[in-house]
Amino acid sequence: MNYDIIGDVHGQADKLRTLLRRLGYQERSGVWQHPDRTAIFVGDFIDRGPHQLETVNFVRRMVEGGHALAVMGNHEFNAIAWYLKDPVQEGEYLRPHSGEVGEKNRRQHAAFLAEAEDKPEHREAIDWFLTLPLWLELPELRVVHACWHPRYMADLTPVLGPGNRLDEASVAAASRKGTTEYRAVEALLKGIEVRLPPGSSFRDKDGIERHSARVRWWDSTAITYQQAALVPPRSDTHLTDDEIPHEARAGYANDKPVFFGHYWLNGEPQIQSPRVACVDYSAGKKDEPLVAYRFDGESELDASKFVNSH
Repeated sequence: MNYDIIGDVHGQADKLRTLLRRLGYQERSGVWQHPDRTAIFVGDFIDRGPHQLETVNFVRRMVEGGHALAVMGNHEFNAIAWYLKDPVQEGEYLRPHSGEVGEKNRRQHAAFLAEAEDKPEHREAIDWFLTLPLWLELPELRVVHACWHPRYMADLTPVLGPGNRLDEASVAAASRKGTTEYRAVEALLKGIEVRLPPGSSFRDKDGIERHSARVRWWDSTAITYQQAALVPPRSDTHLTDDEIPHEARAGYANDKPVFFGHYWLNGEPQIQSPRVACVDYSAGKKDEPLVAYRFDGESELDASKFVNSH
């Protein structure tokens, strides 16, 4: 099977249309398709961009038509938690709507809510998001939104439905800090985060000083904060040579290619290792491209096989 693994779309339907044309897909009866290839989306279809519901329906039609596969991103999980009422705290939602936290949550979700809130399409989108698996294990490759972590996947398996899918009850459990479900879903959909030691910090893409960082979970040789922390290029960084905690060193078995999104990379697309590739190159930003990797069954990945919408 030949696949085109497509990065985080974030409401950029026009970029997706341009990218699919470059990949040789055509629209037939309202569904984009290719005669002998299947698209795989790494999640994060919503928030940020100008075409929220159009993007959701675009991808959904491809998946339901058998022309694409897709996994859940953290933005889809957040949308579900925003929509669902808390079964324990009366009048509350799994993702708070009120107070300072609620205001922050609404800002992050504003583009999607502006199109969907109080409309039937909102519930329809949430129902579809709940059909998305947390990860794909295919004969040739693996796909997850942010981090392939076998131990956390094993922790989640007893509470997931067929095909590694969450339901409303497991979303509720995964929305409560401190639960097994919370730790596992956070890692799979957002990556592994470590608190930086005193004296260490970096400035993120918005210039905000951060004292926690995601790590290069796929790289078993990255054992210090300097080696492991994922920080923006040319950012103002102060990272120590202290070793990161052992529990943050997921590593990767490198037994087959794995693809993911989430990390808002920039510049010329590159593979992270011969069997590891991120396909998120900040398409949510107006001037950045939507990126895909054209996979033809190779056991070792090749950076020349990236295609973008520019």
